Amino acid sequence: MILQSLKLLPAISVLLFATANDAAAQANVRIEPRVGLQGPRVLEEQTAAAAIRDYLQSWQSLTAALEQNRAELLDTCFAGTAREKLGQTIQEQAAVELGTQYSDRSHDIQIVFYSPEGLSIELTDTVEYDMQINDHGKPMTSQHMRTRYIVVLTPAEARWKVRVFQAMK
Repeated sequence: MILQSLKLLPAISVLLFATANDAAAQANVRIEPRVGLQGPRVLEEQTAAAAIRDYLQSWQSLTAALEQNRAELLDTCFAGTAREKLGQTIQEQAAVELGTQYSDRSHDIQIVFYSPEGLSIELTDTVEYDMQINDHGKPMTSQHMRTRYIVVLTPAEARWKVRVFQAMK
């Protein structure tokens, strides 16, 4: 059975790659095979594809929210600690009339854990993106970034939401 699963791995990776690319058409998305996935529960391909799709859509939501200084745009994709911290960041930048534009260039995603109850998926994502900070609508500074994130997704309504979104140093 394990040997059969390993034989299917290249096809599964291609399927997840295609699904992820549809969700984040402008960014190059690479999904690492889930060899050695930690946790006692089997992660179904449809569940993995949906979680990655929703995670990549959260970047679009985050980008729009930070650019427009509208924290409510986070509500469809973020929950818990991630929603609170990002909402606070938006409030702080709006108070001093700053705006941030993100353009994600690539994602290198690996699912590392699926909880026994099916209530959380942990993944890591090494993201390359361009960030521009605007002061009163005028470009102040821009920078190319490469950051590794630890992300925890939880199911909510009909989608996966980002509950933890932590940059690693």
